[in-house]
Amino acid sequence: MSEREALVVEPLRLALVGCGRIAQVAHLPALEKAAGVELVAVVDPSQEVARAVARRYGVPAAYTAQEQVLADPAVEAVLVAAPDRFHYPIAAEALTAGKHVLVEKPLAATSAEAEALVELVDRTGLVLQVGAMKRHDQGLQYARGFVAERLGEVRSFNAWYRIGDLRPGIEATLFPYVYADQAARESETAFKADRQRYLLATHGAHIFDTVRFLLGDVGSVIARHRQHGRDQVWQVLLTMASGAIGTVSITVDVPGVPSEGIEVFGASGSIRVDTPFPFYRQASSVRAYADGETVMPELTDGDAYERQAEAFARAVREGSRPVPDVRDGLHAIRLIEATAAADGEEITL
Repeated sequence: MSEREALVVEPLRLALVGCGRIAQVAHLPALEKAAGVELVAVVDPSQEVARAVARRYGVPAAYTAQEQVLADPAVEAVLVAAPDRFHYPIAAEALTAGKHVLVEKPLAATSAEAEALVELVDRTGLVLQVGAMKRHDQGLQYARGFVAERLGEVRSFNAWYRIGDLRPGIEATLFPYVYADQAARESETAFKADRQRYLLATHGAHIFDTVRFLLGDVGSVIARHRQHGRDQVWQVLLTMASGAIGTVSITVDVPGVPSEGIEVFGASGSIRVDTPFPFYRQASSVRAYADGETVMPELTDGDAYERQAEAFARAVREGSRPVPDVRDGLHAIRLIEATAAADGEEITL
């Protein structure tokens, strides 16, 4: 029986909080086809956007205030897709109202906010899953098993997250029409003008979580940052709790297409994972070597946003640990903060 077939008959009744760009290009198309999930409400400060999204996806309720959706007895859980700085207050209010939470990465704006969410999850016993959807990528899941079972002692690794200057054209081709409120768009553009802070948080949340997913906890961080006009570069040296050492490179922009991946080298083998731009909806490609044999698995279930929604529904219905959980989200923020603070000095976590 597949994971999807194992979902209980009763779907998880979910509300989407925030109907902006990431909600419309990623979450809504995924929720429309995700097994075990029923989208029963959307909420956005813009009444026009909320109603347009609800019409497009046949959602029965469209609200303009989160208090309305949290008071709706039909709603069991919320997916928080609002801008990063609102993740903590919305998630905290939802948990307090007795709703399970799937919150876009990063979990919160600061580690202090993330720690408060850890305490709230522990106190309420509710499910909080962080939207680092790449943990649900089939290729990365295959790599996790290979690292654990065949790679041997991990000794070194290289990970990269590069935003290419061709990305806007790729997005224009792949994305559906996005309903937007012009005032909200201008406000977010102004907030994102602090590119150093914004880019490290939004992209670092992914790559640091991937490193921890495959290799475990990080012991220390040494980082350097350089700015070239609007472009940003971070080069990071991580020492894992296991003793393995490796590098993480985050670069915006580079000439060409976006590129993301990781190579891991162990005592008995090696593995390389290349992760496509997520809106191609393809699983990561994997090249794994051990014992004189190279394996390149064929993986076809490539919509990580859909897979994470289904995993969230299973965690709620089965009472199991969500992946990634609130503590994983906290660790990612601590790595972002350490990278931002480091200037060639080692920071122990």
